[in-house]
Amino acid sequence: MRALVSTFYKEGIDRFCNFLYKKGVEIISTGGTYKYLKEKGIPAIEVKKITGFEEILDGRVKTLHPNIHAGILAVRDNKNHMNSLKEKGIGTIDFVVVNLYPFFEKIYENLTFEEKMEFIDIGGPSMLRAAAKNFKDVVVLCDYRDYELVIDEFEKFGDVRYETRKYLAGKVFNLTSCYDALIANFLLEDLYPEYLSLSYKKAMDLRYGENPHQRSAFYVKLDGNGSMKDFEKLNGKELSYNNIKDIDIAWKLVCEFEEPACCAVKHNIPCGVALGFDAQDAFLKTLECDPVSIFGGIVAFNTKIDKKTAEKLVEIFLEVIVAPDFDKEALEILSSKKNLRVIKMKSKPSDKIEVVSVDGGILVQSVDDKLIDELEVVTEKSPTKEEIEDMIFGMKVVKYVKSNAIVVVNNKKAVGIAGGQVNRIWAACQALERGKGGNVLVSDAFFPFDDVVKEAAKYNIKAIMQPGGALRDKQSIDACNKYGISMVFTKIRHFKH
Repeated sequence: MRALVSTFYKEGIDRFCNFLYKKGVEIISTGGTYKYLKEKGIPAIEVKKITGFEEILDGRVKTLHPNIHAGILAVRDNKNHMNSLKEKGIGTIDFVVVNLYPFFEKIYENLTFEEKMEFIDIGGPSMLRAAAKNFKDVVVLCDYRDYELVIDEFEKFGDVRYETRKYLAGKVFNLTSCYDALIANFLLEDLYPEYLSLSYKKAMDLRYGENPHQRSAFYVKLDGNGSMKDFEKLNGKELSYNNIKDIDIAWKLVCEFEEPACCAVKHNIPCGVALGFDAQDAFLKTLECDPVSIFGGIVAFNTKIDKKTAEKLVEIFLEVIVAPDFDKEALEILSSKKNLRVIKMKSKPSDKIEVVSVDGGILVQSVDDKLIDELEVVTEKSPTKEEIEDMIFGMKVVKYVKSNAIVVVNNKKAVGIAGGQVNRIWAACQALERGKGGNVLVSDAFFPFDDVVKEAAKYNIKAIMQPGGALRDKQSIDACNKYGISMVFTKIRHFKH
């Protein structure tokens, strides 16, 4: 029996090859791997002795040879295949142990395009795919974590079982498809290519999905950065599926602001958002927005958490606290709650596309990264500077509320938030009732009728911001003029379904 070993990462390879050698398996190796095994005292044969060719083109060509691929691809119980090998003097290869050039890692480094291209592996995927196709006769390993699996099966059964060979082959195609997808996206630089190839790697298994009967896992993309890719959990239980969704929305919302901001999220819906002069002030104002719904929720900040803020945070039950940093005293206070998940975010949101699953397909769109197209005052009365600031604050919040979405604002506080209704007036009524005392109302989409304005007048709303563009815009404008409300059109919609 023979094994072909060519690995960029050497972790565990000496132990595995030593095991194979002791089992009577001849080791064939290439370049750096050959030198490494020799240094470890493991007998190995250079691939050039099998191919009759020196490595050429700076190592680009060393295993791309019939003496290698025929030895891998020959079906052992096919007489014609085996006679061909015998005629050509080619031996079979029974193990292929390969991991790939680190294109996954190098794509993020400060390298030129040409330098990154050099890390695209050609021979490695070719050998892996060939072995995986012929897995019945060839054991193929692309992951060092599977070395022990093969060792255990050899010790127990004297060979590697069919089911395990099939599993290992599946891992190869899973890896190479992701590897190729990353390369394709790197070269195309097109968010919407003919074939959508996504490169994601599992970061963790989750206990369950939205409900206990649903399985779930969290994957991070390999072809770009992202705030949910490199966060750090500093305290608390493992994150759940719902936690991750809520953290994502809360972090994105607070990152809309330069000023200290706090956002509370419950069931993926903001239930309180506010700006403050520091983290504690922002939190206390957020708590005032909805002191009931925040219970058991997610709270995010865009600024460092200090001791005085932490002392307030532990006074109520929260599932997760998110911030870019925590001082030592704050972390000690928060860590006193052993189940409280404390998350340190290391980067701001950077996704360019959003992907949503539908039965039998997926929808892909660019992220909603534009706030206002144009501010147009359409009423006789103009809003004050403070009202405009509150309207812009509210529009940043409304982007993250399910449509139909209405946000009522008072002095940089989202005192009334409502969305997910099938008509706008219901959302308006809920937001206005919750946000009594608010001065400004913001809508994610236009008003089809003047009913929202009439309802807003009952609650003494002073200014309204909405996209405009409805057939009956004049009705809403006339109603605003009648009730002394200023209205501003933004000419951009923020549906979130």
